[in-house]
Amino acid sequence: MMRATVLYGPKDVRLEQVPDPKILEPTDAIIRVLVACICGSDLWPYRGYDPVPEEGRPMGHEAVGVVEAVGKEVRTVKPGDVVLMPFAISDGSCEFCHEGLTTACVHVGFFGYSPGVGGAQAEAVRIPLADGTLYRVPVSEDDRELLPHLLTLTDVMGTGHHAAVTARVGPGKIAAVIGDGAVGLCGVLAARRLGAERIILLGHHPDRLELGRAFGATDVVTERGEAAVERVLELTGGFGAHSVLECVGTEEAVETAVQIARPGGAIGRVGVPHHEGIPAGVTFFKNVIVAGGPAPTRAYMPELVPDVLEGRIEPGRVFDLTLPLDRVAEGYRAMDERRAIKVMLEP
Repeated sequence: MMRATVLYGPKDVRLEQVPDPKILEPTDAIIRVLVACICGSDLWPYRGYDPVPEEGRPMGHEAVGVVEAVGKEVRTVKPGDVVLMPFAISDGSCEFCHEGLTTACVHVGFFGYSPGVGGAQAEAVRIPLADGTLYRVPVSEDDRELLPHLLTLTDVMGTGHHAAVTARVGPGKIAAVIGDGAVGLCGVLAARRLGAERIILLGHHPDRLELGRAFGATDVVTERGEAAVERVLELTGGFGAHSVLECVGTEEAVETAVQIARPGGAIGRVGVPHHEGIPAGVTFFKNVIVAGGPAPTRAYMPELVPDVLEGRIEPGRVFDLTLPLDRVAEGYRAMDERRAIKVMLEP
């Protein structure tokens, strides 16, 4: 038996004893979790906005681990390897995986959501389609200082990067990032990495905005709604931003995004949507591109891992609270109450 996090309903998260994961298919692997974390998207079911099965939902979809066992058809990882576990399962061989869109894999699944697939806020996880899903990194489990930075590549840094890529961030452009959570902050880092000339961060929490500045934000906007739109337009000479990274997913955030996008600009939306739709008229008449979706973080790892290993980016700074796994409920409360940007868990 092992310990794993299970959510039963609003604010009801528990650490329970569950059966150890086993190899079920020849393409499976088992990893022992070194570090995992709580995601902002985990707060939607925690707050009661998303349904939870009566039997509970295993929680967690981001982990760095050590391979403990592999099925007989696994070729790319072996026991003892340190690996990144992205939030989505992919086979690595279908047409969409070859195109770099692993979250559209014909065999896609999601940790904690797909039937029979556990969550990462646990001591161990079974990894289906291990060859396509896991990414081996040339580090030791004793490289503790690197682990937080590598962990972000399984979701939040990869997702912030996806927002920047789909928003067409590039040299000489003005980028606006909506949201000062972990994904938004990583979006700032990604926009700087891709060469944005100015980066405007829209948020409301002084400690997060301070980290955003450290990550590369040149301006911060603390106003909300129409006042935020007016402020961004003022900062951009009335034109708006070339690239807008929408990292929240609420109706207000989407409305702000379309209003501050420059004519001919692009919006990269990665906030899990909890809204009715995207204003069609504004985007149409401004010729604004709307792109984004679930980030193919597995496809971005070959590009981002070297930057972490060589110290060019330090996205793990978004973890401002680290707790042992047996205090996972405290971690959820801290994020729910905005007392932590992102919580890292150590089994």
